[in-house]
Amino acid sequence: MDSNILRWVIIVVLLAHGIGHIMGFLEAWTTIPAGFTNQPWLLSDSVTIESAIGRVFGLLWLAAMIAFLGALFGLYTHQEWWRTLAIAAALISLIAIVPWWNTVTAGARFGAVLVDVLIILALFPTWGEQIVRSIE
Repeated sequence: MDSNILRWVIIVVLLAHGIGHIMGFLEAWTTIPAGFTNQPWLLSDSVTIESAIGRVFGLLWLAAMIAFLGALFGLYTHQEWWRTLAIAAALISLIAIVPWWNTVTAGARFGAVLVDVLIILALFPTWGEQIVRSIE
């Protein structure tokens, strides 16, 4: 694959995945429906996304979104730190989504976790250097 095409594919993935995180924030902090169910999180039957704990996790969703968009900006502007930020964003995303496994719609949770894992594996320092070199 052409390096410029690969770079743009990564930019689009970071953009789409990053923006998708607004769902968790909106569900926790607003009355705007984001498609979540009323199921509690995995750690307790009494904690829902609208609870105080749910709102804290809503902020994690927002942090993941900001981090993904920051990584996108870093990649777009050829900054060296974009890969580290993308990995951190994927880790934050996993921390934010996994406890709410029962709450997030099936397509969103499986897709999000898959993208997060792929980002971590593809950009991990050992072999991520080759990917970074091929798109710069």
